[in-house]
Parts: sequence; C-alpha cells; structure tokens
Amino acid sequence: MRDLLPELSGWWDAGLPFALATVVDVRGSAPRQPGASMAVRSDGEVVGSVSGGCVEGAVYELSTEVLSTGTPVLQTYGISDEDAFSVGLTCGGILDILIRPVSAATQPAFPSVAASIAREEPVVVATVISGEATVAAQVAVWADRVEGSLGTEGLDVAVVDDARGMLAQGQTGVRHYGPRGERRQDEVAVFVESFAPPPRMLVFGAIDFAAAVARIG
Repeated sequence: MRDLLPELSGWWDAGLPFALATVVDVRGSAPRQPGASMAVRSDGEVVGSVSGGCVEGAVYELSTEVLSTGTPVLQTYGISDEDAFSVGLTCGGILDILIRPVSAATQPAFPSVAASIAREEPVVVATVISGEATVAAQVAVWADRVEGSLGTEGLDVAVVDDARGMLAQGQTGVRHYGPRGERRQDEVAVFVESFAPPPRMLVFGAIDFAAAVARIG
C-alpha cells in the first residue's frame, strides 16, 4: 500500500470512498507478495495492482460490489482451469485477497497510518481476515500507542504484542488466534502488515569496489 498512499490520501481528504484490495496470503508461485494492493474508487478510478494483470478484472468487479454493499470479502484466486478465459493465475499460485471499504466509518485509523508511513515512522496494521471475529476489524500499532480494536480485549493484547515483534523485524504475514487471543489456536486469522522505514546501507571508502556496492544498493 505504501506506493499508493499519495492517491489514497487525496481520495480520503476529498471524502471519496474507495475499496482497498490487499493480498494477504500467497501459496506457490504468485506474481505479487502479501501487502500488494489495488484501490477502486466509487467512480471507477483504479490505482495499484494485486497480481500484475492475472485477476485484476475480477478483483475490480468484486471491489465495486464491496463499495455498494459495504461488506468486506476475503476471496481466493487459484490456477486457471481448462477454460482459457476463466479467472485464474496462469503462474500456478494461489492468492488470498481481502477487499474492504475504506472510509472514516470503516477505517478511522487510516489518516494516522498514512501520515506515519509518509514520515517513515514505524507502524504496523493488523486486520482480521476471517474467523470468529469481525472481518476487516483493524488495529494500528506504534511503539507508543494503539488505535482501533479487533473486538475483544484478549485478542487486542495478543495481536498488539505480536505486531510489535513483527514490526521490529519488518515482517508481514498472517497469524492465527483463538477468539480471545489464545495462541496455538486458529479460529481467527489476522493479517499483520508492517511498514518499517526503508533499510539504510552505509558504504565506507571511495574505491571502485565501494562504487559498485553503492550502485547495487
């Protein structure tokens, strides 16, 4: 989502609702990794990509449905079948994509998260994607504060703790919990997306080798 922020922030400031489709899990060979996003505005404008073209049309159609119903959807797209025109991934992988409406009512922490990402301030966003909790419920986590809730105190405590650990390592992925945050259970699936600052590389020296390393970096 990082590369879409200028457009999404502009839509938010203008009060234009949009649906955000995010890759939350991949299995096998997939064109995009977890965190890849595509946004569809209410007037049909689109930014971003979730699959490099394989399933964009289907995700667009589902996004327009989500905008009209206000109901988030977790959709799985797999390998194409015998029908050459079917929706599927010719690369053979499987994508799980969460599509959710974004507005002040559904995602109130969006402006705070967007501002932190723009300032390169570490922040991690945890979103329920399936199970015995409200799908698309979200909590944003910083080193010193939290915004939002996943529905129960126990789940919030467990997810916030894990999210901070994942942020420290720059990790993004799905974690599973019990309804009240019990670990080693899998009734609730939570997508944890870390927005850590870009890594820095320091190169010392002014020789040809150092110049080559700098170009690679």
